[in-house]
Amino acid sequence: MTNNLNVDICVIGAGAGGLSVAAGASQMGSSVVLIEKGVMGGDCLNYGCVPSKAMLAAGHAAENIRNAGRFGVEGTEPAIDAKGVFEHIDGVIKAIAPNDSVERFEGLGVTVLQGHGRFTGPKAVEVDCADGPETKSWRITARRFVIATGSGAFVPPIPGLDGVDYHTNETIFKGPDLPEHLIVIGGGPIGIEMAQAHRHLGVRVTVLEMFSIMPKDDPELVSVVRRQLDADGIDIIEGVSITGVEKTTDGITVSLKDGEDGPVRMIEGSHLLIATGRRANVDGMGLDEAGIRYSPKGIEVDARLRTTNKRVFAIGDVAGGLQFTHVAGYHAGVVLKNTLFRWPAKADHRYVPWVTYTAPELAQVGLTEADARKVHGDIRVLRWPFHENDRAQAEAATGGLLKAVVSPKGKILGCGIAGAHAGELIQTWVLAMSKNLKIGDVAQMIAPYPTFGEVSKRAAGSFYTPSLFSEQTRKIVRFLRRFG
Repeated sequence: MTNNLNVDICVIGAGAGGLSVAAGASQMGSSVVLIEKGVMGGDCLNYGCVPSKAMLAAGHAAENIRNAGRFGVEGTEPAIDAKGVFEHIDGVIKAIAPNDSVERFEGLGVTVLQGHGRFTGPKAVEVDCADGPETKSWRITARRFVIATGSGAFVPPIPGLDGVDYHTNETIFKGPDLPEHLIVIGGGPIGIEMAQAHRHLGVRVTVLEMFSIMPKDDPELVSVVRRQLDADGIDIIEGVSITGVEKTTDGITVSLKDGEDGPVRMIEGSHLLIATGRRANVDGMGLDEAGIRYSPKGIEVDARLRTTNKRVFAIGDVAGGLQFTHVAGYHAGVVLKNTLFRWPAKADHRYVPWVTYTAPELAQVGLTEADARKVHGDIRVLRWPFHENDRAQAEAATGGLLKAVVSPKGKILGCGIAGAHAGELIQTWVLAMSKNLKIGDVAQMIAPYPTFGEVSKRAAGSFYTPSLFSEQTRKIVRFLRRFG
């Protein structure tokens, strides 16, 4: 027997974006059904942002002990308790989980169905839910549907990979032991974050990358991070193609060659992490039956995040594009305006920041220098090194650089920061760009002393240095001096 439900909004996927839509719509008076086949909180809470930052925090704590001697504090090699590390990760997830739980959302008035949702037509979704030993079927019709199913780890077709045990972000945080030698295939943000987290926890780490690490970021800023990764002892091998993977008595062997024609060589390790990107979760959802166009890269949406079926929206990772939790949350706001208030709001991704949470962090918003030159031609690049910042000196965190890209008239085109607290510092630039402030507005900001935030003010102020301290200015000052 199939149970029928008719609601205002049906949300498929209980990750960051889906939860935000469900909570917002319900609290503003709409009837909502939320469907989730896996765990509440989605990838970010359970396999992504939260556990990765918890592991990085553990690694950074260990590294701080190693480097305590620079402050005149006796430092020794820390003892790593793998069980304690994974208990910390699990504890962080459990601390946040109640905010995303079934109980909380049912308390908000949301009907939560735990099962696999699939479209059976352009106006209906069916879901089968386990109800004790039995299965209960539901048919949901809704005024609007929101697909928020996120993405999963992309596993490339490497010969031999199906015959070995390997990790993705969905398994690397489960423990209970740390690897002896972790081989990471993929040098993007996930791969690099996990490489440094494990290295700081005492694991030998090798990163294999087909091109160059962190390819979406400004190379000058990547070099700041790279220097630290090298100092950490992470072995980074770029420009290689993986030809095969084999299981060995002690672990795994990865075969690779430099470029297309180089000789094959072997790297032996105890564990393997595949960090080669993400793929949208679109399979098995009946999208064809709903008249929704999609590809492995994601569901096709317009500026209002509507699919080719105009009563269905897609948000977050499943919509392709920028796959970040904060983008999913932003998309949720756009969809709520469209679905609840019939306001034709459009998503604007020009000022979306992203951060790689290594030590030092790397944050970016807007255009990189290379992209700005392609688009605008004539630009000015403003730099301010962290070693010129007094707080960075006090905390021995001088290995950093802020780099802002502006037009000749002071319009901010982009900013990148590699350094301590870059993820926090970039927010000044996100606000400035989103509100169309000019570089002079940042330069006139009163920054408390001593803070890392002064790097933004000093970089912005350098825009005026050539004219402010010019011979023309000196002439004006000398002339005005005559009047007393």
